Amino acid sequence: MVVSSTIKPRLILYFYQMLGKRLSIDQARLKIQSYCAYQERSHKEVRDKLYSFGLFKDEVDELCTELIRDNFLNEERFAQAFATGKFRMKKWGWKKIEMHLKQKGISGFCLKQARKEIQDEEYLQVLTELADAKGRMVKAINPFEKKAKVAAFLSGRGFETELIWQVLKGED
Repeated sequence: MVVSSTIKPRLILYFYQMLGKRLSIDQARLKIQSYCAYQERSHKEVRDKLYSFGLFKDEVDELCTELIRDNFLNEERFAQAFATGKFRMKKWGWKKIEMHLKQKGISGFCLKQARKEIQDEEYLQVLTELADAKGRMVKAINPFEKKAKVAAFLSGRGFETELIWQVLKGED
């Protein structure tokens, strides 16, 4: 069953009221501050968490405003941390990072700021290292088939097609 995003908070609120597990705004404030202090969060994640506490829309809006004012919640900082973390730890390309950030409701401005955190030289170096490592692992008789498999792997990691083929042509 698919539930639209506008109905979902109402259903959660209804079930919390039925179970008697709705948090007060003060309890929710403490929990959400701890949640945001643990790691960077997107506005969407925080809103969903607040709705899961059984709060009403006006209470969620009030708490989100407080979190932004007190610097617990910062969309630009989240986007930068997410992008650098996924790039450096999981070796994701920018297309995959951007897709995930868009799913989290991050604005275009914050996407641009996050992109600036990844240096072009480092990006190209990681792409080259991944291509070399995968090229050594791929078992293919035909060199074209081997390049196609490496390109598919790198594309799945979220790297741009033009850069992939530029790196693969440079390996000849």
